[in-house]
Amino acid sequence: MSEVPDIAAALADAPEAATAALPAAVDNVAVARLYGEPLFAMPQDLYIPPDALEVFLEAFEGPLDLLLYLIRKQNFNILDIPLADVTRQYLSYVDQLRKTNLELASEYLLMAAMLIEIKSRMLLPPRKTDDGAEPEDPRAELVRRLLEYERIKLAAARLDALPVLGRDFLRAQVHIEQSLQPRFPDVDVVDLRQAWAELLKRAKLNQHHKISREELSVREHMSIVLRRLQGQRFVEFEVLFDPTRGPQVLVVTFIAMLELARERLLEVTQAEAFAPIYVRLAYTPN
Repeated sequence: MSEVPDIAAALADAPEAATAALPAAVDNVAVARLYGEPLFAMPQDLYIPPDALEVFLEAFEGPLDLLLYLIRKQNFNILDIPLADVTRQYLSYVDQLRKTNLELASEYLLMAAMLIEIKSRMLLPPRKTDDGAEPEDPRAELVRRLLEYERIKLAAARLDALPVLGRDFLRAQVHIEQSLQPRFPDVDVVDLRQAWAELLKRAKLNQHHKISREELSVREHMSIVLRRLQGQRFVEFEVLFDPTRGPQVLVVTFIAMLELARERLLEVTQAEAFAPIYVRLAYTPN
């Protein structure tokens, strides 16, 4: 309450009218501050411009928006617009707009001129086209523009009705204490490459080579050779061997063939020197 003596001293020098307008100093609560100075009563000489009290109940995005509003408000058929009534109402709005914003009114005046031009064309007798067809309604182009604008406006309204982040809902945010999360060290690509190289180096130093012994039976391969010769007159020598099974199988097959020849169960023949060698079952007379 240290400001009370200063304010009282300032009011002592003020005119008596200003002092009478102040309320009783009960708690010295100021209703406002002007340039840092407290005001204990509303001033009576405020100037309020007339434009500040004007209120527009309808705000339009442009001439098409106003024209569509006038048509839909009075339930006019948009395919059969009564231009006289619509133009009259349109011009009354433009006259009010010209008093406050001349630049904005110029756009609306262009549409008003178009409405008057369409109405004048409707009053004149229609002229047929060169091919004898009926002329198009002067209002057709305007109707197309209005319908297209209405579709865009309705689509924009549906988009605006969709939920928007920050306006209709908020993104859920959960605060997690950093101390509860385990902090793992950052691993670089170079570190991974070096670790993989060290792993390969250790794998090469610990290689194992297992040698196994394959048991091959001569008698079994003798049976295989006999089965392959059954029902055939001659078989080339090379056909009886399978190189894909390795040299061990080739050796055992050759020994089995020699054993069959020794036991006179097959014959190995050759027509001449360096000719192909053929193998066949031994001929047994009845």
